Amino acid sequence: MDRSLWSVLFGTFTLRFSTGLTGTMLTYYLASLPKHQGVLDQLLGLGSGVAVGAFAFAVIYASFYASELILSPVFGVLSDRLGHWRVMQFGPIFGILAVVITWATTNVPLIVGTRLLEGSATASSIPSILGFIAAVTALDEGLRGKAVARFEAATLAGLLAGFAVAGPLFTALGTGAFLVNGLIYAVSLGIYRFGVDRTLDRPARPEAPRESSLSRYRRILGKGHVWLLAPTWVAINAVLGLFTTQTIFQLVREPDPRFADQLLMGGFEPNQISIGLVVAGILFFAGLIYWGNRFKSLRRTTIILYGLGGGALLVVGALAVNHSGGLPDLARIVFLLPVVLGLFVLAGATPAAIGLLADVTEAYPEDRGAIMGLYSVFLGLGQIVGALIAGVMASALGLDGILVASLVLLGIAVVPLTSLRRYEHYLAGPESPAALD
Repeated sequence: MDRSLWSVLFGTFTLRFSTGLTGTMLTYYLASLPKHQGVLDQLLGLGSGVAVGAFAFAVIYASFYASELILSPVFGVLSDRLGHWRVMQFGPIFGILAVVITWATTNVPLIVGTRLLEGSATASSIPSILGFIAAVTALDEGLRGKAVARFEAATLAGLLAGFAVAGPLFTALGTGAFLVNGLIYAVSLGIYRFGVDRTLDRPARPEAPRESSLSRYRRILGKGHVWLLAPTWVAINAVLGLFTTQTIFQLVREPDPRFADQLLMGGFEPNQISIGLVVAGILFFAGLIYWGNRFKSLRRTTIILYGLGGGALLVVGALAVNHSGGLPDLARIVFLLPVVLGLFVLAGATPAAIGLLADVTEAYPEDRGAIMGLYSVFLGLGQIVGALIAGVMASALGLDGILVASLVLLGIAVVPLTSLRRYEHYLAGPESPAALD
């Protein structure tokens, strides 16, 4: 791969690092908001921050995914018209504005605005980056496969690294850590602007295309094969949404006396959360590698089904740990084993779903980019649903509510998967495991 592709991939890593860093630090910030007062608050006489409940927290985080979901097609159109190289620079600029405003205020409506800006950063960068990769690799399928795979790896590695660094950085610098993150966003901007050869991008098209990207999305969504996969993938992403931000919020917030019988409810330090995220990230990466190498021998739906079972095993183990108060430490270690195994198996569900979405494109080769762009749509819908459900369930039942809701969503994901399995061989091609069964 040439310098421009490597620059795009490294820029993706730093951009997603900043996204993960902001999201996790904001969790710690919101959990202790009454202890802070921003510069903007002082200038406007707004006073210190107010306590944020579980549902308000969920709404704040859902706003990020709502922004990404709504604006991704819009920025896709702009990217086609203005050029991918130009639009990929919008993301870091939105990110810089978001973290500086977050540092300056504890006002909840303004913080919601910063999440909308962060969502805009993702919505503008992902379509333009993938568009650039598609343009540069148009005549080399082997290069395209390597570039797309490394894009996914850079995305996941950046997010996990941001999650892990957030605890120590926020502990050391407090709200000043948001300004440090602004510098990292600036690094991403510099990489895109000076490390990417704009002449490799396809020419900007100021004139309107014959069919806009928005029209293309509407047309593709009317095709039945897409809807076979959509419910399962949305449900999986909803479960992942339950497991991430809201769960971390419940782990670090002030313990709620209503849930004194739940061992994991509140009281954890950010550094402890970061260590846990590093361990979980290693397990998840190992699962991605293992299940990714099983595509030639196992059907995509089989891997997804195993992943859903792994998720259920994880939830059962977590429920046991959450109610292990008074038991010896050895018992908790035993309860952690299904959590570890379940996370490893759950990791296979996401790449298998991406593989199935790629299989769908074989029937519509002229719409490959638009169909693969639905990845962001399914992700956004799932995360919004998961965040809102988690807010309601955590308010009512604490961490138990999040875990029970996860089990329900995993069960819902199985229902459309059975229908998808019957038609999988039509999607995957004659040489796939599904067709050979």
